[in-house]
Amino acid sequence: MNATHILPYLAWPVAVAWVWKAIGAARGLPHIPDITLPQYDVTPDGNPSLTVIVPARNEAADVAACLESLLQQDYANLQIIAINDRSTDRTGAIMEALAVEHPAKLHVLRVTELPPNWLGKTHAMAFAARHASSDYLLFTDADILFRPDAIRRCLAQAVATRADHFVTLPTPIIKTSGEGMLLGFLQVLGLWATRPWRADNPRAVRDFIGIGAFCLLRASAYQKLGGFEAVRMEILEDLTLARLVKVMKLRQRVAVSPGLVKVHWARGAMGVVGVMTKNLFAVFQFHISFLLAACAWLTLFYLAPLAFLISPATRIPAVITIAGIAMLYRLAGRLSGISAWYAVFFPASAILFIYSLLRSMFITLKQGGVTWRGTFYSLAELRQKIARTS
Repeated sequence: MNATHILPYLAWPVAVAWVWKAIGAARGLPHIPDITLPQYDVTPDGNPSLTVIVPARNEAADVAACLESLLQQDYANLQIIAINDRSTDRTGAIMEALAVEHPAKLHVLRVTELPPNWLGKTHAMAFAARHASSDYLLFTDADILFRPDAIRRCLAQAVATRADHFVTLPTPIIKTSGEGMLLGFLQVLGLWATRPWRADNPRAVRDFIGIGAFCLLRASAYQKLGGFEAVRMEILEDLTLARLVKVMKLRQRVAVSPGLVKVHWARGAMGVVGVMTKNLFAVFQFHISFLLAACAWLTLFYLAPLAFLISPATRIPAVITIAGIAMLYRLAGRLSGISAWYAVFFPASAILFIYSLLRSMFITLKQGGVTWRGTFYSLAELRQKIARTS
């Protein structure tokens, strides 16, 4: 049997998989509540207390805007703890100046030394959580911007749905077409990893959502999970904590909120590649075989359909595949605000993503580990952590 006869056996399963995924997303995504709608413009029942925890290391360019957006929140029962995690720039000075202006609302903690067997970010968040005494804890990043009603709406939805872990999907701030191209690709790729509309289903253990930009936890649930002490050496601590929520049968809830919580990932396409390079190998638990298998899958599902267009025997499934991809871009774009027209660039995005995967693996192996928030962690140390927690 020659290659011409074999190709349809590849092209048709790929087409069916894309259509199946698109149909599932079309049915499921509308069930995720959009808390920017008027019916969600309410006050949390019982007026629970909330502490927002903002770890920052060398975030002088962004931390002021983040903290100011939190200080402008229209929910009164709110405290903010900002952690200066061993910064060498003006991050600490900026935090302290804002704390002087808002002493009743903003408190600043300082980490001067990282204990052994901790990542900097997880340590900073755990340290701050020990200083909080509120009903809920919101962990976020120092480059996130919040609309004035963001906390109130999200907390109200968390209380109404009895969430132990509540996540809202941040809206990306897109400044260049390269950023939009890659972020549009990532949102569609994410639908292959998890089905966000099933995150609230306790039986759907593999469907969980963890986002460092907005991780809202009931304080009692945080303690039950073991806090960030339980994931102290996790580079992808947001995903690991979200998985623990599902494994421990706690209630996870997800909402979309276009424009409510915003983030600018990085400057330009290569800036996004740089961000991904830091942690993509960790997604595959530093297994070379897993990462190479992912590259092969991406090649088959994103790049091969273009080649399938050439042959009459595979042209129909190729067209169906491309239609399925375009439909997913459109569906996901309705939630994120990323234009569906970026679907035109999905092959280029796939190539850049594969490059990011290989680059992440190569750099990590070459260095023998990763540098995270100014501290180097050996690959042996990180793999040992995985072996203990698997």
